[in-house]
Amino acid sequence: MNNVAYLMAAAGAGGSLLTGLDWLAIVVYFAILSGVAWWVVSRSKDTAADYFLAGRNLGWWVIGASIFASNIGSEHIVGLAGSGAKDGVAMAHYELHAWCLLVLAWVFVPFYARSLVFTMPEFLERRFCTKSRYVLSIVSLLTFVVSKIAVGIFAGGVVFGTLLPEMKLTFGTVTIDSFWIGSVLVIVMTGLYTMIGGMRAVAYNDAVQVVILIVGSALLTIYGLVELGGWGELRRICGSEMFNLWKPLIPAGMEGTWAPVKEAKRIGWYFNTEYPWLGMAICAPVIGLWYWCTDQYIVQRALGAPNETVARQGSIFAAFLKLFPVYLFIIPGLICFALAKSGKNPALAAILTGPGAAPNASQGAFPLMVEHLLPPGLRGIVVAGLLSALMGSLAGVFNACSTLFTVDIYEKLRPKATQSELVRMGRLATAVMVVISLLWIPVVKGADGLYGYLQAVQGYLAPPIFVVFFFGVFWKRLNAEGCLWAMIIGFILGVFRMLVDTPVTLGMFGIDAAGGNKGYPYGSFLWIVNNINFQYFSILITIVSAIVMVIVSYMTPAPDYERIKGLTYGTATAEDTATTRASWNAKEVVFSCVVMAFIIGAYVYFRG
Repeated sequence: MNNVAYLMAAAGAGGSLLTGLDWLAIVVYFAILSGVAWWVVSRSKDTAADYFLAGRNLGWWVIGASIFASNIGSEHIVGLAGSGAKDGVAMAHYELHAWCLLVLAWVFVPFYARSLVFTMPEFLERRFCTKSRYVLSIVSLLTFVVSKIAVGIFAGGVVFGTLLPEMKLTFGTVTIDSFWIGSVLVIVMTGLYTMIGGMRAVAYNDAVQVVILIVGSALLTIYGLVELGGWGELRRICGSEMFNLWKPLIPAGMEGTWAPVKEAKRIGWYFNTEYPWLGMAICAPVIGLWYWCTDQYIVQRALGAPNETVARQGSIFAAFLKLFPVYLFIIPGLICFALAKSGKNPALAAILTGPGAAPNASQGAFPLMVEHLLPPGLRGIVVAGLLSALMGSLAGVFNACSTLFTVDIYEKLRPKATQSELVRMGRLATAVMVVISLLWIPVVKGADGLYGYLQAVQGYLAPPIFVVFFFGVFWKRLNAEGCLWAMIIGFILGVFRMLVDTPVTLGMFGIDAAGGNKGYPYGSFLWIVNNINFQYFSILITIVSAIVMVIVSYMTPAPDYERIKGLTYGTATAEDTATTRASWNAKEVVFSCVVMAFIIGAYVYFRG
């Protein structure tokens, strides 16, 4: 059962129990957001730098909070809690990738800061060529629409479905349920303040939302531990197996193997969702480094810093905040499991372990705890935290899409466009993304296995981007031809695997993906492709992209090192190095070490 199904289970966990105090807390939350948006708009200037990068004067704490808020969505929270209730701390592997933000802070920030780019494709153009900029821009836009926006829409509908399951609007013979109402409201509200205020509105609202999100989730964790009897009782009930980060994340009977092809275990659209240790060791870091260091959706906040120092400090602060999900989202899932297993909360025990309990009822852990543990008023704060997570993620993707389209495509087509014209186009692009999101709702609502499939999308599309950015910065000899062909070949492989995985492709071969048929004929080429674990296929794309980039670069002339001065370690001048060295001090080093100590400490503590 994938994370979208987790959310569906959560929505069906019970009717709305929100009281007047809860609604008051939610109303106050939205009033604060509205006030922040109004304040931001009153300070805004009609320039591209102000609209897309907040005038490059964001503070370090705003940058860090905004990066964290963009990463954490409602489906993230509910899915992690559900995973905690079912599998323990296993999924903490992904959350402990906070070290990737330190790579952004110490490795990439100097290059981004001195290049003064608006977008990641623009940086790729500076390092390689204009064609690579167009390729990355188009792929990024399509990825945002298909993945981040789709999941955000679904999460919005489910959150409202949980709050108001009986809400319906009837227009003649047409009835609109709470899923549609919630999806439309969240998209329109988020799109409105993003369109009007741009990056500054997104960043400052994210800062407010992070406070609500952390406070709300912390309250849930504290109330759960109090009712359970403390941390020691949690460890006793859950046992060492659920507190083990080191156990192989592979199916029973396949311990000690890395076999990439096996009989498929189909879940919705998506095959082979297990996480083998080799995939976690190689594929997961590749995806993490792509996401945290090169994705416009995340890096745009660091680009809004006035200088290297602030960008680095903001990235380090985001790395620190990224440690919270393990304890605020996964641990509540374990608490929910322990309360049900011990019988200390009869309501949870009846839903999760009772005679009529659904097989995957544990995946509704987060909303179940909100419903059965928190008192009126506090429940509203946690619900506001869910809405915060949802709106922060959607606002980030709307802003990233408008920036990519305006700066990388529109401005290239109209190089003489005025600053006001660019801002208008940015607002129009945001509005178009909102419309696309609204049109996408029927697709999202009807897709049974969407999120499990979308997890694989990153594994298929991230490798070539990771390769060209990391190889490009560390290896000055690699040129534009190598970059372009690495991306083309890598994306072809990724899209090919995505097509093979989809029911549409199965239908072309006369295979009923929704029925009992397992898929392609056993042993056929497409069967092998479809049944290679997605992480192993991602590793394959990474290796092929790297080989293509190196071979093509060395078969063609070397790049003009003068043109790429300061954009690679090999072409950085003494002045560049001195400027970067002067931009940090012992404080940033100490805080980075603290983050790494927490990560290592988590692996040591959660060893079963």
